[in-house]
Parts: sequence; C-alpha cells; structure tokens
Amino acid sequence: MDSSGRVIVIGSGFGGIASALRARAKGLNVTLVERLDTLGGRAQAFEKDGFKHDAGPTVITAPFLFDELFELFGKSSADYYKQVELETWYDFVFEDKKKFSYRGNIEHTYAEIAKFEPNDVAGYKKLLAMSEAIFKVGFEQLSAKPFTSPLGMIKLLPQLIRLKSYQTVYRFVASYIKNPYLQKVFSIHPLLVGGNPYSTTSIYSLIHYLERKWGIHFIMGGTGKLVEGLTRLMGEVGIEITTGFDVDEIIIDDASQKVVGVRNTAGAILNADMVIFNGDPAYAYENLFNRKLSRPLGMKPKAVTQYSMGLYVLYFGTQKQFPEVAHHTIWLGARHKELLKDIFERKIATDDFSLYLHRPTATDPSFAPAGCDSFYVLCPVPNLQSGTDWEKEGPRLRNRIVKSLDSTILPGLEECIVSDFYMTPADFEKNYKSFWGAGFSIAPLFSQSAYFRFRNQDPKIDNLFFVGAGTHPGAGLPGVVSSAKVTDVLVDGYLKKNPSRVLVETA
Repeated sequence: MDSSGRVIVIGSGFGGIASALRARAKGLNVTLVERLDTLGGRAQAFEKDGFKHDAGPTVITAPFLFDELFELFGKSSADYYKQVELETWYDFVFEDKKKFSYRGNIEHTYAEIAKFEPNDVAGYKKLLAMSEAIFKVGFEQLSAKPFTSPLGMIKLLPQLIRLKSYQTVYRFVASYIKNPYLQKVFSIHPLLVGGNPYSTTSIYSLIHYLERKWGIHFIMGGTGKLVEGLTRLMGEVGIEITTGFDVDEIIIDDASQKVVGVRNTAGAILNADMVIFNGDPAYAYENLFNRKLSRPLGMKPKAVTQYSMGLYVLYFGTQKQFPEVAHHTIWLGARHKELLKDIFERKIATDDFSLYLHRPTATDPSFAPAGCDSFYVLCPVPNLQSGTDWEKEGPRLRNRIVKSLDSTILPGLEECIVSDFYMTPADFEKNYKSFWGAGFSIAPLFSQSAYFRFRNQDPKIDNLFFVGAGTHPGAGLPGVVSSAKVTDVLVDGYLKKNPSRVLVETA
C-alpha cells in the first residue's frame, strides 16, 4: 500500500476529519486511516433492536466551526444535515427533587435563578459579563493560536491574571453566585470536557458566554449524521479513506529526523511526507514510535500528569415514553465536592453518583420505535488508575443507575427498560486506545493548558502533528475542532519551510 507524497491522518474523530479537510483544501493529497470499521472516533453511532444511540458527543455549541469545513470547498452544511436549536438546554434535577431549567431565553434563566435566590440574578449578569471577557481572550485569541514556546504564555500572563485564570471554575462561579444549588449548576461545564470544577482553570468559564452567543444545537438523526455528512464531503473532495487500518507504528527516519510512514498491525506500510495524529497523544508517545520520543518540554513528567475522569455510559431503550423528560438532563446526587474528589483525586469507585441523561427522542422520534424512548446515561467514574474491576463493577453500576432513575426521574424504568448495554473506562482504553481509559485525555488544569499541553506539532519531528482532546486548546467539540485550526497554522509554517516535501495537486 504505497502512498508516497501523502499527508496521512490517523484517526477519524472530529479533529482528524477537520484536519483532513483543511489539508485537502490546501491541495494536499490526503489519506485518512481509521482503526474501526466506521468513522467518527468517539462519535460512533450504535443501533440495537430499533433503538439508536449517539455513542459520545451529543451537544453542538459552536456550529460555525463545522460550517467552516464545508465553506472551505464552497459548500453549505445545510445540504448535508439538518441542525436544530434546542429551547431547553439542560434540566438540572437535584437529589431533593428541586429543579432548575436552563434555556436559551435569558429572561427565563433570570426567573429560574430568582426561584432559588433573587439576589443571584444580578450576580449571574456579572458572571456572564466576565465570561464574555474570558471568551474574548480564551476563545477568540487563544483557541486557534499555536503555543510552540513559553514566550506565548508569558506574554499572555497579564491578561490571564486580570481575568483571574488562576481561580478554579467553582471558585469563579461562587464569587458571583451565592446559592449552593446554583453554584453547582453554573460550574458544571468542566465535567463536559473532563475536568473537576474544583480544580479546572476558570478559563473554561468562557463556555457560559459561548452557549449564549451560539445556543445549543442538535443534529437531526444524531451526531452520527454529522459524521456522515462530513464523510460524504471528504469523498466528494478526494480524500482517500481507509477503515480497519490499525496503526501499530509511526516510522521515524533517524537520518532526516522526519516521519516517513506508518505501519499497521498487519504489517502494511503507507509512506508519508506528513502525519497528523488524531488520537490520545499520551498513548502515541508511549506506544507508536519506532524509537523513543520524549514528551514536549513544558509538560509535566509522565508520573505526575493528571488525566481526566473515566466514563461509564449506559445505553438503553424503553417500551414507553417519558415526555416530561427533557432532551438533556443533569441529575445531581447529594454529594458534590466530595464525590468529585473521590473520582478525580482519590480514584474511588463510589456507590453514589451524578448523571447526565440524554433523551434524543425528545427532539427526534426516529431514535426509537413508535411509542418508545431512546436514552443514554453518562456517569463520571475514576479512570483506570483506580484499579476498578469493570467486569464486576459494570453490571453492578448498571443496576444502581437503573434503580436510582426508576425512583426519581424515570418512574417505572425497571419494568420497561430494554436493549441495554454499556461502555466502561476499560472499553475506552480498548476501543479508543485512551491512556488510562480516560474519557478526555489529560485533565484541563491551568498547568496542563496551552504550552503545557501536548503540542500540536512535535518540537523535534517537524512533520508530525497532533489534534484532538489531548492537544491545545482541549476537549469538547469546540476544542477538538479548533485544535485542527491550530494544527492548520502549523502545517502552513511547515510547508513554507519544506515546499518540496509534500506533493500538491495543481488545477
């Protein structure tokens, strides 16, 4: 399998797909290889007994990032999938059955806040204003900016200090919001990108404004339909796609200090002039090179690098519908800070939990047979550093979750649940080659951000690039797709220095 003169993109998550399209838009010859049989990475789609499930991401918060990929080729995303904006973003349900409904209508949000604490309405307005200020730096200035030296961080320090980026998200929220229920609501966002609100840098508080600016969206047919649309686009513009290609080695030539190809587990070799790796960089640096590559300078040593939590995801159908349950529900247990400490720091698999419940049939009935509902429940758990035996704990946790939902927001679930299955951190390690089975690669701490995160271009092997959750700017769909923009800037720089190394098609 010879493909000399090609850019090889390893992995077809959204970062890999976006990188393949951006490279192709430059006129480069691009081959995308994927270990699984279908594209999408963690954005797989499952179907069982007529029930459909998005395997991973379900929330679209910055849709323009996907629009840009189609616009690179003069096309419109509207011709490839249908996107709808949700009225209710999240329903928050607490252990004592109190409820907070979080919607795009700002006046509705003020009214919901006032039910808990009228004085916090003014505090939320200040929080949102500060979130906008963080957004203008953290997203507009930094999300697509490469960090190749510590000087970039040093130059930004005055702004980051002014924006109190040394604070945690929870401390940031608590400085504006005094009600303990609302503090939990407005500090939830780090958990959506693999971080603990009590340790994640407050830079991630920009998500408040990001949501207000663009809203929260859903792709009809699910995130899998977004993958299908992007796959169709890649085919139309001439990107070669190879599935079932499990990369076992990224080959580095010692003489030139360049990547020269990739080898799969069957021994087949693809020659390459450039490689973009869309997977967990921690796994790649440990396992995929034909000689030892050290982690980039500026990063924590391997022994003290902190990884995101693991994920336990339960998928199921029901033989009846629950029309009162929103598209997205966050169910918060009685413990909060201590539960998160157990998950992130102590790495203990506890009996209690908090849950994210996805009910896509609230928006798209095609996800289930008539008269039925489709669900998935995401439960944050410790990553595999905990030593948890998921062969034993998996079914136990399934039963505890079903019982808890039955007694709270899904009454009668135990009698009507069908076609259920689950994924554990062990599955994330096996299926996605995620280091420690972490759901989002390394944790989003200030000391693991920007220059201190895995670099989008290896500092020594300059035709080796990285995209995805473990790289700058981080996890979550906006972060992952933005990482491809960062890498795109670096690829441009590489091509200027090495104009003859990659074959470019001419019209």
